[in-house]
Amino acid sequence: MATRHSPGSDESRTTDEDRPVGARTHDDPDGQGKPDDMDDLPGANWKYAFKRTTKEFTRDQCTDLAAALTYYAVLSLFPAILALISLLGLFGQDPGTVDRMLDSVRQLSPQAVDTVGPIIKEISGSQASGVALVVGLLTALWSASGYIGAFGRAMNRIYDVQEGRPFLKLRPLQLLITLITLTLVALAGIMLVVSGGIAEWVGALIGLGDTALTVWNIAKWPVIGLIVILVIALLYYATPNVKQPKFTWLSPGAALAFVTWILASLAFGFYVSNFGSYNKTYGSIAGVIVFLLWLWITNLALLFGAEFDSEVERSRQLAAGLPAEDQVLLPPRDDKGIKKQEKTVDELKVEASDLRREARRGD
Repeated sequence: MATRHSPGSDESRTTDEDRPVGARTHDDPDGQGKPDDMDDLPGANWKYAFKRTTKEFTRDQCTDLAAALTYYAVLSLFPAILALISLLGLFGQDPGTVDRMLDSVRQLSPQAVDTVGPIIKEISGSQASGVALVVGLLTALWSASGYIGAFGRAMNRIYDVQEGRPFLKLRPLQLLITLITLTLVALAGIMLVVSGGIAEWVGALIGLGDTALTVWNIAKWPVIGLIVILVIALLYYATPNVKQPKFTWLSPGAALAFVTWILASLAFGFYVSNFGSYNKTYGSIAGVIVFLLWLWITNLALLFGAEFDSEVERSRQLAAGLPAEDQVLLPPRDDKGIKKQEKTVDELKVEASDLRREARRGD
């Protein structure tokens, strides 16, 4: 976490000598002079970005942030599952849809499926329809957005900015992000469970037969991977109170987070299956413990990728000659809340000073 300076402080002022010709300032995320193409970023800057990522990951206490996100993920999990199944219901799901989806996910994290699978099946078997479905979906979205809010607060720490967006502006945005995220996850789920029949139908139309199904069974995994990366990029772009230069659906941090998550999940699954003694230690709750650890690892990967995106942006600014050594120079999306908080703090300081003076007069 970098040292914060207010935009008007002496520490944050940039002299004409520091600022390259044509470069934008702290108030404009799209400064001229910054490499637009990641290929144009010098190798030394990439090395610095990764090195500083590992340092900032520790300084920002991302292990603790990941634990907090895991807590909010558990609170939001079942509302999110309810909303996800409701979305699948809008597309028309057959009774075997959930089973096939769980079988596909089991290949990546069998422990997680063993823990939440029975609950998902119970929820899917008691789905309402019509108005009740819509009301249930909206309620579930509201509850599931708690994780999005927590993730935004973690991102604010990474970018070292306070939350300044008013509630009436921030809450609808969080609900929208939650809806988009669950819709993309539902799309990935649909691709897992119903695309085989569609591939066979298309293959029969164009004369490829079973070849189309074989090709799709191979190709769908990269497509689903791209959807997951898109979800991560959306979280990185939309949740923090900073104006990003532009939305990049395949940001370096999102790609790194995805690869880290896959490798860490596979390694953790291998460890649990071959070396872990959770069943002996925790007995009947071993599955829950393993699932919580996997969620924590997932959030660690997400925060590591977010730190990397932040440091890549810093490196782009440094390559343009901008003084980003202490702080990534991105303006807040909204500072109304920040000013309100500062005003409240100032009032409390005045009240504290009055109490101190009163105490001195009493002596």
